[in-house]
Amino acid sequence: MGNISEIMTIEEVAEYLRVSERTVYEWAKKGEIPSGKIGSIWRFKRDDVVAWVDKQLVSQNNKESNFVPLMLKNLFSAADIVIYDSGNKSDVLHALADIVSAKPEVTSKEEVLEGIFHREQLMSTGIGRGIAIPHVRLASVTGIVMAVALVKNGITDYESLDDMPVKLVFMILSRVDQHGEHLKLVSQLSQKLKDSTLRERLMESVTSEELFDAFVK
Repeated sequence: MGNISEIMTIEEVAEYLRVSERTVYEWAKKGEIPSGKIGSIWRFKRDDVVAWVDKQLVSQNNKESNFVPLMLKNLFSAADIVIYDSGNKSDVLHALADIVSAKPEVTSKEEVLEGIFHREQLMSTGIGRGIAIPHVRLASVTGIVMAVALVKNGITDYESLDDMPVKLVFMILSRVDQHGEHLKLVSQLSQKLKDSTLRERLMESVTSEELFDAFVK
């Protein structure tokens, strides 16, 4: 079963949001982030934190900002897409790490793997509907990069939020200080993939070129 009701500590929330533990503590104390206390210890429900992040992103997007969003289609090409009939979570994440680590913006494959798998231990990036978006910000990355995997028969051990096999995996890496851009890109991708017609077209793709064209158009 999935871990929708998983309880997180301040340390885990801070790691997930890439902020200091003190910041999370202040948010909790002021009631700015969904939380509760067990004795003197703050605890957070994972699904509440995810929903809160989405709400913050929508709020930010509705405000005037100098931020110019990057176009998702400009972050990858057909060469950054792999298609498999089947595969497990570890193998697919390693394959995507190979792709992004070959890019000039990435200087350490070891840090990519460490960051991605640590992120998965903290919270599965399987968001449901057959989609996963493993993402992390790293000091060894100089700019945003992305790679995509389509697994036709689905990854059954991804532990997605809805317990369904994951067929599409989008890996996003960003520079450690690209907090706003990173979150908005993940949110933009999540919103785009809510389109059931698009998801079906992507999942039915036979070649990398076909998948890329379906995504762009």
